[in-house]
Amino acid sequence: MSEDVNSSTSEPDMFSDYSDISSMDYSGNLLVILTVFHFKRLKTMTDVYLLNLSFADLLFALSLPFWAANSMAEWVLGQLVCKSMHTIYKVSFYSSMLFLCLISIDRYFAIAKAISSHRHRTEAAFYSKVSSTVVWVMALIFSIPEMAYANFSNNTCSLSNQNNTQLKVGIQASQIALAFILPLLVMGFCYASIIKTLCQARNFERNKAIKVILAVVTVFLISQVPYNIVLFLSTTVTASGGTEDCNYDITLMLATDATQGLAFFRCCLNPFVYAFIGVKFRLDLLKLLKEFGCMSQEKFYRYTYARRKSSGANDTETTTTFSP
Repeated sequence: MSEDVNSSTSEPDMFSDYSDISSMDYSGNLLVILTVFHFKRLKTMTDVYLLNLSFADLLFALSLPFWAANSMAEWVLGQLVCKSMHTIYKVSFYSSMLFLCLISIDRYFAIAKAISSHRHRTEAAFYSKVSSTVVWVMALIFSIPEMAYANFSNNTCSLSNQNNTQLKVGIQASQIALAFILPLLVMGFCYASIIKTLCQARNFERNKAIKVILAVVTVFLISQVPYNIVLFLSTTVTASGGTEDCNYDITLMLATDATQGLAFFRCCLNPFVYAFIGVKFRLDLLKLLKEFGCMSQEKFYRYTYARRKSSGANDTETTTTFSP
């Protein structure tokens, strides 16, 4: 029994409850993409990374209905779609985490190393496009096991060679290392350095910037720590050859499903934490809603005027949201 249960914890098998997450992710990330292209907001490295992050989260959401279908009924879409589903899921998952790292690194240089980074502002667009391409290539490389071992058999789409303990442990361990520990270390160092720099500044907006950073880190920790703890326990059980305790297996499987849903909810929150919370980006969104007839001129003026009045003349996106 332990082998059957543990094999399900190595990949997303229980997606039947994630349709709401998928629809929420579509709307938020589509708004980011539409706003960026409509106002041509690709002037900074963070703008480019936010756009790529939205594409990654959108791809991730597109794979969720297929996982739900595979969990609830027999797989009827064939081998090609099966492999594509696994590949898209992993590529989008890894790329999303890596773009979170790049955003934190960019903010680190823009704030903690402001003088040196200002010298390279002209090359920022080039660097951002090159680094974004590297991220997508790395995510594709990390997803090779999914492409190689995803297989349609016995009316279900899953990773083949489920009895290969070394394969399962390797896939799960690499996910923990590359999609959790690495982003955690990078974001921890960068945001700690940023907070240290802001605390030394005398800008009246620094408290707002620190609150935004804490919100970013809190969302990441709450959404990712529980799932990766359960994934680590599952990996340990798999590496040890399983367990004879059926109750522990069932508890681990249920914990995986619960924490997995929480981890996936992160892709819905990314647009609000990283994009819409920014002053300029939020203003662009309001302009977009006004142009599409979703907001009256009176409401638009009332909101933007109240925002400027409460924030003061020096309210900039850099000081309030550490985003250029």
